[in-house]
Amino acid sequence: MSITGGDVVDLGRGLHAWLPPKRGWGLANCGLLVSPRSALWIDTPYDVVLAGRFLAESTKLLPDGAAIDRVIVTHANGDHFWGAGVLPDAEIIATREARDHIHYEPTPKQQHALVNGSDPAGPLGAYLGRHFAPFDWSGTEPVRPTTYFSGELELTLGEFPVQITALPSAHTTGDLMVHLPAQSAVFSGDIIFSSTPGQPGDHPIHWAGPLSNVIAACEQVLATGAETVVPGHGPVLGPAGVREHIVYLEYVRERAHAFHADGVPALEAARRVIGEGRHPELGLPERLAVTIGSEYRQLDGSELPGVLQVMTEVAVLAQEVERAREPAGAGGVRARPAAAPA
Repeated sequence: MSITGGDVVDLGRGLHAWLPPKRGWGLANCGLLVSPRSALWIDTPYDVVLAGRFLAESTKLLPDGAAIDRVIVTHANGDHFWGAGVLPDAEIIATREARDHIHYEPTPKQQHALVNGSDPAGPLGAYLGRHFAPFDWSGTEPVRPTTYFSGELELTLGEFPVQITALPSAHTTGDLMVHLPAQSAVFSGDIIFSSTPGQPGDHPIHWAGPLSNVIAACEQVLATGAETVVPGHGPVLGPAGVREHIVYLEYVRERAHAFHADGVPALEAARRVIGEGRHPELGLPERLAVTIGSEYRQLDGSELPGVLQVMTEVAVLAQEVERAREPAGAGGVRARPAAAPA
């Protein structure tokens, strides 16, 4: 099984967005900004196959003699980062804090071995196979940024200013947003996972938090006055769509805080939020286990568990959700998620 390439959308004045054809794990939006002499990427696809397709589409849009010589990485999740290897001579720009998340995730080859070597009969192996097997990292070497910064960094590409702002811990410990004033556009990275009635998206996943910082980052996006917002995943938005996303984040934050105050464990809190059914249009509800778990750690100061433990919880919750959606059997009994003790 393979993943087809994305659509390249012209956003005007040399700016383009590469939008994957469907929702799901690992299918991130990317950007291309072109000037007469050079070009840059904002984020990269997950593996070298998809990155190669994005590179081929990008090359078609370059003037003669121009090359893609910079990559701005909005954060260090592999689905925004690992494809940079197809541009071996490019400057790769990330925040100083992104180092922490680079060390948290497996390397590409470790992840390839994990996805292809896990027991498909177990919850984790089945989940990884379902969502990550289409990607190929078997020959991917780790990618390292070449330029780290803190605070703000302003570049120019031809006549276009590129304003890069590091953000406090939110989606990960090293997020940034890219404001392109001449195009009235912002690339937000995974601060925003978008959804519209015509193109439903997935539940966000936030590895660091707190959600108050994610919300504040969304407000920073709005404060730029940009008319076009390219989220990390999902369809392109205007300001109204960002405000709708803030409402979602505020809901999850309020529920997480209420359940934490009542002594409900984080995984059970995620079950209960899913059970409230507020956003049935969004895919991957099991990712609430990560976001709510991150919010709990901000509230009680607990340690970040290993990524395999986190993903195992996600896989188990996904299995429960799937069973709860199965049609009632002959006896009229419908499977339900198992409730953990409060």
